Amino acid sequence: MMALEAGRSHLIDRLPRARGRLTADAPLGQQTWFRTGGPAEVLFRPADAADLSAFLAALPADVPVTVLGVGSNLLVRDGGIRGVVIRLMRGFTGVTVEGNEVVAGAGALDLNVALTARDHALAGLEFLSGIPGTIGGAFPTNAGAYGGELAEVLVSAEIVDRGGAIRTVTPAELGLSYRHSTAAADWIFTSARLRATPGDPLAIGRRIAEIESARAESQPRSRTGGSTFANPPNLKAWELIDRSGCRGLRIGDAQVSEKHCNFLINLGAASAADIESLGEEVRSRVFKRSGVLLQWEIRRIGEPRQ
Repeated sequence: MMALEAGRSHLIDRLPRARGRLTADAPLGQQTWFRTGGPAEVLFRPADAADLSAFLAALPADVPVTVLGVGSNLLVRDGGIRGVVIRLMRGFTGVTVEGNEVVAGAGALDLNVALTARDHALAGLEFLSGIPGTIGGAFPTNAGAYGGELAEVLVSAEIVDRGGAIRTVTPAELGLSYRHSTAAADWIFTSARLRATPGDPLAIGRRIAEIESARAESQPRSRTGGSTFANPPNLKAWELIDRSGCRGLRIGDAQVSEKHCNFLINLGAASAADIESLGEEVRSRVFKRSGVLLQWEIRRIGEPRQ
């Protein structure tokens, strides 16, 4: 953990002032869907994009920065995260409609974006209702589900870089491909402009309901990080896992879901180390049986417990 020796200063004492909230040694585990993991050395909740920009511009260059969304496809290791963890909450959750385009803050839930589009008779964003996260979290992996993905609907995005500069970027600058982006690692996405098309609200609503039903039927509703591994080309990760005898496999309180074996679940008291070790065991067994090395889709960040 990150406990300080007596008399030593804390990182928070070196940080610039901000209008948003700065919290030292902030617990993160309960802010993730796995409900496990260590603390942030400092957690920063900026008031808005201007506050974030000013903070980053004045932040010492040696301080690491990590962005945390809603904590869905994320595993925070038990030793926590050094530096500043930024969470975009109030000031970043708005969703507005401009003609046939939807403008969403990075902290807006994907589901809320889909519902806002429905309420304005705009189609093409229904797939977002099947992604358990925020718009900001969709960029690093070009998130997609149920026949759609971010790259297909993105018009532009607003970012703040590590130096505090605010920019508008295009899809071409993001290099979006299947579960991947070539965007600069230090870009923090603050909003997105999405393309939609006029449609029938009833039909749009039915499609969102179909997606919700499909998720409820096939996916566990427990402490999970969502889809664990990306599908290899022309293959299904869950089938490879199932054929390798991993369905129901456990390490401590971490388990491969019986319902959908591309999901890892926390049965109650699993550590982040248990979950990550289980994922690596699954990868090993799948590779030994099929020669396919699964790639993590869940983002794993932070340090192991010392």
